[in-house]
Amino acid sequence: MKALMIYPNCPDTFWSFKHALRFISKKAVHPPVGLLTVASMLPAQWEKRLVDMNVSLLKDSSLEWADYVFISAMAIHREAVKDVIKRAKSKGVKIVAGGPLFTTDYRVFKDVDHYILNEGEETIPMFLEDLANGVPKRVYTSNVFPKLTKTPVPQWDLINMKEYANMNIQYSRGCPFNCEFCDITNLFGREVRTKSKEQVVSELESLYVHGWKGQVFFVDDNFIASKTKLKRGVLPAITEWMKKRKYPFILSTQASINLSDDDKLMEMMVEAGFNAVFIGIETPNEKSLVECGKVHNQNRNMADCVKKIQNAGLEVMAGFILGFDNDLPPVFQKQIEFIQNSGIVTAMVGLLNAPKNTRLYHRLEKEGRILADTSGNNMDYSLNFIPKMNPTRLVEGYRSVLTNIYSIKPYYKRVITFLKAHKPKKKCFRFKMCHIKAFFQSIFVLGIREKGRKQYWELLFWTLFRKPSAFPKAVTMAIYGFHFRKVLKI
Repeated sequence: MKALMIYPNCPDTFWSFKHALRFISKKAVHPPVGLLTVASMLPAQWEKRLVDMNVSLLKDSSLEWADYVFISAMAIHREAVKDVIKRAKSKGVKIVAGGPLFTTDYRVFKDVDHYILNEGEETIPMFLEDLANGVPKRVYTSNVFPKLTKTPVPQWDLINMKEYANMNIQYSRGCPFNCEFCDITNLFGREVRTKSKEQVVSELESLYVHGWKGQVFFVDDNFIASKTKLKRGVLPAITEWMKKRKYPFILSTQASINLSDDDKLMEMMVEAGFNAVFIGIETPNEKSLVECGKVHNQNRNMADCVKKIQNAGLEVMAGFILGFDNDLPPVFQKQIEFIQNSGIVTAMVGLLNAPKNTRLYHRLEKEGRILADTSGNNMDYSLNFIPKMNPTRLVEGYRSVLTNIYSIKPYYKRVITFLKAHKPKKKCFRFKMCHIKAFFQSIFVLGIREKGRKQYWELLFWTLFRKPSAFPKAVTMAIYGFHFRKVLKI
């Protein structure tokens, strides 16, 4: 059997880093780790190929080669998926589809032959058994949230690692919280399931053996959801392996704001090689936090929490949301001030949207306020529901927030605010030729050609004289700012 794994092209978004990647000659930030894991679940005797349309073209010859096309996608891929399905169908290739997009909304895609929904550990064996018996069904689904102890290592040999800026590992699934706007608990449940420390080390070793050195992102929706397991097993195991291999990786992940409550956990993460975390802060408006059920963010000084995490040696990237029912016009200036004062350089501010099957979607549907499906890009100025605030006022206020935080002067000022607060405990940067090339290209693009030349040079000289160890980080953030301005058209 010949299986062609296809990951659709992502549009140019905040997280695509498309305009930054060219500085380091990379084509995509992350590989499709879900598809690579699925590939490992398929029979070893099958011939497998993978086309990540973010790094290479999908050729007709690849479709003609395949007996089955396996497509995995998220909401952001909705439009790109339609084209892939159409092309595969025109070649008469059987289509197997899975992933969050199809699990949530598979009925929209009529031309798919087989849907393998929910988590593959449960549904892929069902499909393979029926396929072997010559009676494959159209839809495979399961209400079981499987243990991850048998999840295989991704099949890394299907990709060219040199095309990517990061590699990925998934340690856990599920989240103990139940934020109204989030679909994670619907997809993966509230019981946090984890891989063993041996599995995590095995995945680190696999990346190392395949030649990777650099950034590794733990894709967990909340890496610290099971703090005891991290402290007693996983983090010490990662630390031991990293020391043995002389710290070949720089680690990052996603976590909740209550990370700041645990000094020991932050210390252990830094010791293991973590240097950044993405945190869902959402809003400084306490009433909106209560509204959306973000209980772990309530009744705390989140600015102080951010500073504490930064001082522990972890960069804080964060998500923010505008458009809650309790948001009033002053919220726009409050968001700007919070982001600027806290030194969160990578601040993804999005308009609230209601993904299908979330508590928010069901509430708004009952209230007759749902307008359409979400685009999957909460920074495209679209709303899929009727907000309490005047929609025009909301979008204008949202645009003003983005303009204020990503315009040249405030952005560079925020970088310096971050560099002052950040106290890395380990050397987290490994020079490669691509970084030297990126530096010189940044001089040409940001220091000579583009607007903001003055601020670029001020940042570089400030860093050289005040915090020289942070020079690579300063250059990186200057390049990120270039990408953000391009995407947001500022």
